Amino acid sequence: MNRRRFLQGLSAGLLSASCLPGCAHRPRPEAGTGIKPIRGSWISIWWDDDRHYYWNEACLKWTATQWELAVRDMAELGFKYIVLLAVAKSGKAFYDTAVLPKLEMACEDPIGALLRGADRHRMKVFMSSDWYAEWDERALLDPERVKKRFQMMEELASRYARHRSFYGWYWPNEACLTPYYTENFIRHVNECGAEARRLMPKARTLIAPYGTNKAVCDATYMRQLERVNVDIIAYQDEVGCFRMTPAQSAVAYRTLREAHNNVPQRALWADVEVFDWEGPPNRQTSRLIPARFDRLHAQLEAVSPFVDEVLIYQYQGLMNKPGSEAFAGHSESATLYANYVQWLRRRG
Repeated sequence: MNRRRFLQGLSAGLLSASCLPGCAHRPRPEAGTGIKPIRGSWISIWWDDDRHYYWNEACLKWTATQWELAVRDMAELGFKYIVLLAVAKSGKAFYDTAVLPKLEMACEDPIGALLRGADRHRMKVFMSSDWYAEWDERALLDPERVKKRFQMMEELASRYARHRSFYGWYWPNEACLTPYYTENFIRHVNECGAEARRLMPKARTLIAPYGTNKAVCDATYMRQLERVNVDIIAYQDEVGCFRMTPAQSAVAYRTLREAHNNVPQRALWADVEVFDWEGPPNRQTSRLIPARFDRLHAQLEAVSPFVDEVLIYQYQGLMNKPGSEAFAGHSESATLYANYVQWLRRRG
């Protein structure tokens, strides 16, 4: 397929960036120089459209051993974090719950297998809270949906909190920055956070908004950062979705860094998109395929000066260790993996 050409260099993007009015510059501790490596990834058990075509059916056939091996493969790359995309989809759950029927899979308990693998390899898992029903605006605050969401969170905590790798929660009803959060989204995040603290007081919480190309640093956004009660915000870099080039993402993350410097209780992470498209971009009928490594390298270079950690969407299906028994995805995923490993070795 025709891959995107990147028309701007990173240095040009950085030279054009400036701190917007209302953002006083505050020095932040040096996190080291150079390009940050990937430290974690989203993972899905099943998705219900063609975007996950190359790994959906394979993952439904995975055994518990293969789910654990998938965790091992990520740990070998130095990943520390796993973010579970969803605990249910299209009315079928991925674990035994009173809320929904269970999806038919070869593995009786893939969530448990992921956590066991993460326990063994000292990784940290953010548990999803949702997607038992189709997403729409009601998903945030509709009383019946909130009740079921909290019921599932209580089930998940009761069943899995014994795992030391159960590190936190991910709220998957993603916000779109416009460039601000809606009041409904802030309320949703704060209600979920309060429930998470009730169930697991030490758990960390994560959101991953999109609309990063609209990022601003002003008094309104900083007030929202103070009000939204979440520990980590991993903004989507939107390069895979063709909303920004790497150079443009550097400008956006520099702007966000200035905002977060003023509200340091909200950690700033990146959600780097490592996918390209086999068909027209941003359609549910188009299949995701691995990006070229030179693009991924540019993405990592763009965000590294500004973020605390780099996550990707996603290792599964798009970066596969050659010969792994937990191989699921496009054949070129092995190439992206190999190129990334070569870069890690050169980096030292």
